[in-house]
Amino acid sequence: MKTLRIPIALQQAVMRCLREKLLIANQRLDSQYPEPKVLYQQRGTSAGTAWLERWEIRLNPVLLIENEQLFIEEVIPHELAHLLVHKQFGRVAPHGKQWQWMMEQVLNIPARRTHKFEVASVQSKTYGYHCDCQVHQLTVRRHNRVLRGEAEYRCRQCGKLLRAQED
Repeated sequence: MKTLRIPIALQQAVMRCLREKLLIANQRLDSQYPEPKVLYQQRGTSAGTAWLERWEIRLNPVLLIENEQLFIEEVIPHELAHLLVHKQFGRVAPHGKQWQWMMEQVLNIPARRTHKFEVASVQSKTYGYHCDCQVHQLTVRRHNRVLRGEAEYRCRQCGKLLRAQED
């Protein structure tokens, strides 16, 4: 995989936002949480991931470059909130009431679970599966898990088992 070079100014903007939000959180939580490590290794359509035990945030370099300021304003606080919630409350639901509280009351950011970035440039091949009410697109990873008999997936609407579409 080719490594994407992220402009220094963009990396600096990421760190400015992270430090600003961490300072706010430390003041409001009366804490001294350290600065998390930031890596630009996230792949796929996820904008970022918080690695709780490692105190680390992984960011998607492609989505960062394509969305710059909006990415920084939304994704950095989102992932930082996951780390802070883990330190404050331990293992809880990823986007539960504690995370929502951290986002809205501590970091003063709307609590959105997912981003709305265009993902065509980072989206991989999908496979069509159907239930009784619609067609679903499964990722290569999920498709392969179905083929190996390791997983099965159900529709959230009708509850029926997803079946591979005939070509």
